[in-house]
Amino acid sequence: MSDVDWPAGFDRTDPEQRDTNEQYRVSLHEAVDDLAAELDLLDVDDWRLETPMRHQSRNLNYPYANQSEPDDSSVVLRWSMDGEQFAVACDAYSRVRDNVRTVGLYVREKRKMEARPVTTGESEFANARLPSGEAEAIVTNRSAHEVLGVDRDATPAEIRRAFRERVKEAHPDHGGSEAELQNVREAREVLLDGE
Repeated sequence: MSDVDWPAGFDRTDPEQRDTNEQYRVSLHEAVDDLAAELDLLDVDDWRLETPMRHQSRNLNYPYANQSEPDDSSVVLRWSMDGEQFAVACDAYSRVRDNVRTVGLYVREKRKMEARPVTTGESEFANARLPSGEAEAIVTNRSAHEVLGVDRDATPAEIRRAFRERVKEAHPDHGGSEAELQNVREAREVLLDGE
């Protein structure tokens, strides 16, 4: 089991005060699936789910099934969106599944509020924005050429060929991740702008 990197300044729930939640009727996998769907609808650049459980090597945001419940059920979700870093965390419940589900419902509610045609001073996610300097960058800082592994003077045909190869490697079904796959797609768009 791994430790969760709890965001600085976020309040913690005393383990003795954590509730047993019987309200949610989803599995841990379903809770992560629902969270992933919400983040897709939000169109985040990249995201990472941290739990104290061991996570799958092919899909880093999913804990392995059939693990015993850890002593610490904390969950932290970090994501980047429009160049800013965000985090939300939950440790109110005694099971990881319930904390993941709560985070997913929070994101859903905020996303829906963000979509309302009401003008406010800031984004609905402003309270989840991490202060600069404390945010761990999630997106890559590599150039588009580095992401695709091509020279700066590569032809469009070479770029397309490199893209096809990198997509195979970066795809979650082949050991990559959604974040890596997205970086590869964005690199292609940058290098083949307008084609």
